[in-house]
Order: sequence, then structure tokens, then C-alpha cells
Amino acid sequence: MSAPAQARPPTQSQQRRLPRLSLPYLLLLPSAVFMTLLFGWPMISGVLQAFLGPDGLTLASWRRMFAEPRFWEAVRNTALLIVVVIPVQFALALSMALALRARPRFGGFYFYIWAVPLAVSDLAAGLVWLAIFTDLGYLNSALVGLGVVQQGVQWLSYLSPATMFLAVAVAEIWRATSLVLVILVAGMQVIPTEYDEAAQVLGATFWQRLRHVTLPLLKPSLQVALILRTILAIQAFAAAQALTGRNFPLLVGETYEWFVNLQNPAVASAVALVVLGVSMFTSLVYLRTLRQPDPRRGGG
Repeated sequence: MSAPAQARPPTQSQQRRLPRLSLPYLLLLPSAVFMTLLFGWPMISGVLQAFLGPDGLTLASWRRMFAEPRFWEAVRNTALLIVVVIPVQFALALSMALALRARPRFGGFYFYIWAVPLAVSDLAAGLVWLAIFTDLGYLNSALVGLGVVQQGVQWLSYLSPATMFLAVAVAEIWRATSLVLVILVAGMQVIPTEYDEAAQVLGATFWQRLRHVTLPLLKPSLQVALILRTILAIQAFAAAQALTGRNFPLLVGETYEWFVNLQNPAVASAVALVVLGVSMFTSLVYLRTLRQPDPRRGGG
């Protein structure tokens, strides 16, 4: 038998290629480790905490969560907030973006004024609106001063869930409409004005141009804004907590209640997983519904 062939030393081109291939992975490694520690490990811990008990795997935490009436009330309030607030926010943000696109006088000033709520935290926004809606707040003072009512309205009373919802909805609309506005304004910046001008020359009305030109070209921005805003609406907590406490329960508020006040991390983790699951499901629905057609597949 012949002696085994000795391994050939790597050529000069191979020596140059090896460091070049490993360099991107080395640059990504710190970010990957950071994201794993920041998101991956807490998520795994939360999943285990929701399904583990003293005797091993159990669904006791989930049964207790589903048996709690406030959980279903929180689901209803969160869903109602999403259904009411998001369409209003998108209508307002689209109207403001279209107004800015027309380049009015002092348009930059209007944009900065409308974007101010982006710099306000959720809790601070809740406290601002608490000063307005409380029994001795600015709104009641104005109504009594104008003679609209004889006594102040109890907007945040647990006996009036409709006005509590109104206060939370107004606070959420004021706080987060600016986020949708910024995304839509950025999306409109990349839409060529020639399309709208050509449709205008052909006799299209404003609503026809909006429906058939602007909105289809704005679909990627609408998709991003809709996903972000829905996830933030599902996770709404601080503003509602400042305004109503637990009188108007929301899903994330129930997570806080179970973890901090009731000292039950397992049920809190179960509620958090419900929030995560709903957020992922709605994101997938939006991505599927608003996806852009692939021209290489004939629009399919």
C-alpha cells in the first residue's frame, strides 16, 4: 500500500477567504449574545414559569387565569380599545400627513407640534389626561364655567365604564397618533409626485387619487404602522393605569397585577404569553393581508 497523501497546505487565496468569511459572524456575535440574553432567556424563563409547578408540568396557572373574571374583562377592554382607537388614529394620521404633503404655510411647525406626544412617556401622558378628566380637573372646570353642567361629571368613576373607556381612548389617541403620522409622512416622501399629477391631469378626483394612487403606494408604510400600533395597543397599560387603576383592566395591567400585587409570577407569565401570542397572530395576519405581490409570480 502506498503511504497516505499528506494534507495540502491552504493556498494563499484560501487563507484570505477564511478570515473574510468569519469576519461578518464575528461582528454579529456581540449583538446575537446581547439579544439572546435580553430577550431569549427571559422568554424561555416565562414559558417555563407558566407551565411548571411544584410537581412538574402543570396547567394550574392557566386554569386559574381563565377562571378569573377580570381576565376576560381585560380581554374585552383590550379588544375594544384596538377596534376603536386604531381606526381613529389612522384616519387622523392620514389626514395630517395629506395636509403636510400639500406643503401648507408653517407646515414644519405643524409637524413638530403634532409629533410632540412622541417625546412624552405613557405614564406622563396618563397623568396629563388625569389632570383633565379628574373630578376637579380642567374639563369639569371648563364645563361648569361655561354653564354646560351644574356639577362636574365623574369621568373616571367605576360606575361609569363608558366614560372610563372614553378617557382611556382619548389618552391613547393623543399619545400614539404621532407615531403613525411619522411613519406615514416618511412613506409619502418616497412616493413620486408624478403619479398623483398624472391622475389629476386625467381628471381623477381627490378621493379617486387617494384610493387608487396614494394608498396602494403607501401600503408598506401602512403595514409597518398597523403592526406597530396594534402591538402597542395590545400592550397598553401605563396611561390606563394612571387614569383608572384596575377599574378598567387591560391585559398587560393584569400581568402587572398578578406579578406585583397578587405575588403569583406563574399566572402573570401565562397572561404575558397570551399577550405575546395575540401580538404574533395579529402581526402575521397583517403581513399576510397587506403583503406586496411578487411581480415575478404574476402578482400572486
